[in-house]
Amino acid sequence: ATLVVSIFTMVLESTKVIDGRGHLLGRLCSIVAKELLAGQQIVIVRCDEMEVSGSLTRNKVKYAQFRKKHMNTNPRKGPYHFRSPSMMVWRTVRGMLPHMSPRGAAALKRLSTFEGIPAPFDKQERMVVPAALKIMRLKKERESTVLGELAHHVGWKHRDLLQRLEAKRKADSKEWYEKKKANMQKRKKAEADAAGELEKVNKVLADAGY
Repeated sequence: ATLVVSIFTMVLESTKVIDGRGHLLGRLCSIVAKELLAGQQIVIVRCDEMEVSGSLTRNKVKYAQFRKKHMNTNPRKGPYHFRSPSMMVWRTVRGMLPHMSPRGAAALKRLSTFEGIPAPFDKQERMVVPAALKIMRLKKERESTVLGELAHHVGWKHRDLLQRLEAKRKADSKEWYEKKKANMQKRKKAEADAAGELEKVNKVLADAGY
């Protein structure tokens, strides 16, 4: 299930699960950062299917330049260059928060990012943010790069595993949905068959205000 959100205000409600597929990285992260600072808990799934503007070649060159940035005397002290899509998204959001202050650190703790859609989020309602969708923000002739593809080229080793897990999840989801449709059809048929018998009961309920 995917819910389209027409406004940005999601503040102080239950945890929001955002489906990252088809969203632009920077656009989505800027909206998420504002909501985190306002107190909203957010989970972003399918980070591997988010997109970045520009061709794969261009983004590989930019990431290679980024990887050169490290402490000269002891590179183990950072900065750290994450290779998984979920951590790339997490780091992008972190750059938009005052994460060194208590308020910013608390906001960052409210964020969770995942590749694919792991349990229990596969059975929860997911939403999209139209203001951050690639089809809304990028001209159709412009090139873009899928984050999972970029991560695979810079050293992420779990693309094939994730594809197998996602294929299994989608098959299970399709089977569940087919069962749900069959049950709904049976219910409608049963209601239609019992309509005559329930006419008197429904009239009493209607008179009682139900």
